[in-house]
Amino acid sequence: MDAVMEEGTHTRGVCTSLATEGGQPGVEESRHWTDVETLALLCVWADQCVRDSLKNTLYNKCIFQEISSKLERTFGVVRNWKQCRTKYKNLKYDYKVAKSNTSSPGKYMKFFHEVEAILLDRGLDEVLPGMKKRFYETEKLPPPVVSESEVVIEIDHCTDMPPVEHPNVVTTSDGNRNWTDHEVRALIQVWSDEQIHRQLESSTRKREVFMQISDRLLQQGIERDWKQCYTKCKNLMYLYRSLQKEKSDNGDPKRLMRYYSEVDAIMNRRAMGPGVESGQIAMLEGDVNATMEVTDRNCQTESVSPIHLGGSPQENQGLTTGRSLYLNQWYPPDPFLEQTENGSTQNDTLSIGKGRKRKADETASFLPPVKKILENVNIKQEETHIPIIEVHSVCSLAKQVAQHRQKKFGSLLKRNMASKQELNIGQKLNEGKTKQIFEIVDQPGLVLVQSKDQITAGNAVRKDQMEGKAAIANKTTCCVFGLLQESGIKTAFVKQQSDTAFVAAHCEMIPIEWVCRRVATGSFLKRNPGVKEGYRFSPLKMEIFFKDDANNDPQWSEEQLLEAKFCLAGLAIGRCEVDIMNRSTVAIFEILEKAWATQNCTLVDMKIEFGVNIKTQEIVLADVIDNDSWRLWPAGDRSQQKDKQVYRDLKEVTPEAMQMVKRNFEWVSERVKLLLESKSSGRVVVLMGSTSDLAHCEKIKKACSSYGIPCVLRVTSAHKGPDETLRIKAEYEGDGIPTVFVAVAGRSNGLGPVMSGNTAYPVINCPPITPDWGNQDVWSSLRLPSGLGCSTILSPDASAQFAAQIFGLTNHLVWCKLRASMLNTWVGLKVADKKLQACTL
Repeated sequence: MDAVMEEGTHTRGVCTSLATEGGQPGVEESRHWTDVETLALLCVWADQCVRDSLKNTLYNKCIFQEISSKLERTFGVVRNWKQCRTKYKNLKYDYKVAKSNTSSPGKYMKFFHEVEAILLDRGLDEVLPGMKKRFYETEKLPPPVVSESEVVIEIDHCTDMPPVEHPNVVTTSDGNRNWTDHEVRALIQVWSDEQIHRQLESSTRKREVFMQISDRLLQQGIERDWKQCYTKCKNLMYLYRSLQKEKSDNGDPKRLMRYYSEVDAIMNRRAMGPGVESGQIAMLEGDVNATMEVTDRNCQTESVSPIHLGGSPQENQGLTTGRSLYLNQWYPPDPFLEQTENGSTQNDTLSIGKGRKRKADETASFLPPVKKILENVNIKQEETHIPIIEVHSVCSLAKQVAQHRQKKFGSLLKRNMASKQELNIGQKLNEGKTKQIFEIVDQPGLVLVQSKDQITAGNAVRKDQMEGKAAIANKTTCCVFGLLQESGIKTAFVKQQSDTAFVAAHCEMIPIEWVCRRVATGSFLKRNPGVKEGYRFSPLKMEIFFKDDANNDPQWSEEQLLEAKFCLAGLAIGRCEVDIMNRSTVAIFEILEKAWATQNCTLVDMKIEFGVNIKTQEIVLADVIDNDSWRLWPAGDRSQQKDKQVYRDLKEVTPEAMQMVKRNFEWVSERVKLLLESKSSGRVVVLMGSTSDLAHCEKIKKACSSYGIPCVLRVTSAHKGPDETLRIKAEYEGDGIPTVFVAVAGRSNGLGPVMSGNTAYPVINCPPITPDWGNQDVWSSLRLPSGLGCSTILSPDASAQFAAQIFGLTNHLVWCKLRASMLNTWVGLKVADKKLQACTL
């Protein structure tokens, strides 16, 4: 079947309740609680303090507000207090109905046993860890870790509490380094994007949205992960809301919160609306004289009395820029708001909105609501503040601003338009059937690879446009290169720039296609008659094709490639380089084959290309790897193929057939994201006999981290405290996480044998050998009683590698790192031999 496979959700018979779980009318009412959200609510409900509060309180609004806050803070689930209370009542109602069926109540309610444990306060110590484990396994998120520097100050949402001098604010740790002003402003710029704003409002699980925010910050040179961005945004929102509640008591909130105006503009965007009227100011790039288009009617009806804007520049920013512009408010420009999918820019719409509400004695110093827009204006933030001006009307305001900036506006506008483009794109370097290559002027050594909405077959004998293919192909390529780079394969890929383009190192391409086959099919059967389709190659079958469209890419031998004597970017392609490309092709195929196997897909064959980095003169994987590059058979069934072969096999290209091809490409682009995730987990627990072995153990931990394996260090002695050693062992056996124990004990090693005799988990001896008694001490790790199976590895790095090989049997990401490490070791030896031979000669 070539239709898109949809993942169904299995529901169990659950008693329905009269209450609506949405909790409020509108959009929220139609959004039911998912199993993950219900698990999070049960985890919060199971807390002893929450249960006691619910028992002893009649008016429980404040309690459910706290539950809602904990859901968002601890589990990232956004539900208001009414929704939490409704779900809580429904769960209790469902439990009572299911309990009435004494035969098998668990069949009538999905979370029967969990709710029963909470209501009866029975077995919670066993049920609660299981619920949390199910939650994090479902979401594929690590449990939250509270660092020693993290301070959480609870917000009290109860409106009955008396006002305090300072508002209660929730703050959490933003990481090991504080956010600078530049970083916060950049974060607010991305946060203010309409698309990001809508996603944050409509989604319950916000991890993907904050990953987008993190990626956009990275494009500006700011390295903050999604958790840090999420925490910073949450802190800003909590502080803003707290100041809103206590605004009348604390005076001007801008003095208490540095970025109050910016956050206020974001939070009130929906309420204020665009505020568009007919009054306009148009300022074009080549014209420093502003063209005023303000109707007489608007000037008469909306004119105001003379008002002076006084105060410091920080307090009175009379005219500022952004998607929405408000008087007396700074709202930083967002370079991403103008970006469309093809990288073009859109005109900003800048509006003057309502002024802030102040105390009665302060209202005279602020402007009343004004509804004029400044269109097509791109004003870059200036170092100097706007001077104090006298405003007699909307028209006079616009004229004075235009006159003040008349001298500087042309140069500012040009600089700003250049800055709106994320990259300074230069001339087109090359163009293929499905992509274009552009130079990046201000970043020598890098290029932009832009995909096209075009699909071809038979060296462009068949060629069609497929809307959306550029974004699909770019997404697939970026995920594949991300997996390979994470594994340790050297590629030209740098980062994803947009939906349809990515940045790569500038390479001179070697005009050779390397084809690697696991299963015989396609053109191989035509060139090798007698071989049946489906013949499995072990080892892999390698083929070389010279890129020559005029001659249909003829097949070459290695000898022909060597005799071609290619020289690219100053690197002559000889025996060493050919062997490196050959070995690399096999390793890349095996890594992707292993990854696709986790999705029950057979990687049949694939083609890749290499290039020479013009800066480093190093051979790297280049070009693209998308759905045009391979054959994919789900479940090993050719009839379900999802690659471009479906397009090649079309007898007639129709709109319906192209939709089927597009669905296949989308299926692959969605599944390829899952290759970056692992379904299994594991850890290494290093047990040292004393802290004198800490340096030895730190080497093991560092080596484990290179494979992406968590490592825990513990101190225990099998001779001096065997009971404590066995207790530690039981602690790590009880949580169900696959574990490898590494015993580090000098002199007489009793730690490893004791662990091996009392656990079914693997145990590795890694004794720290000393020069004086090392030859004698090692025998306590080598000669063991019968029935013990712990291995002995003297090198810390090698012991971590052996642990990684154990986890690699079930974790494809660890296996991929091991496979890439083997390749890099081999390449290092090959290059070293070449350099030595050159020196000898």
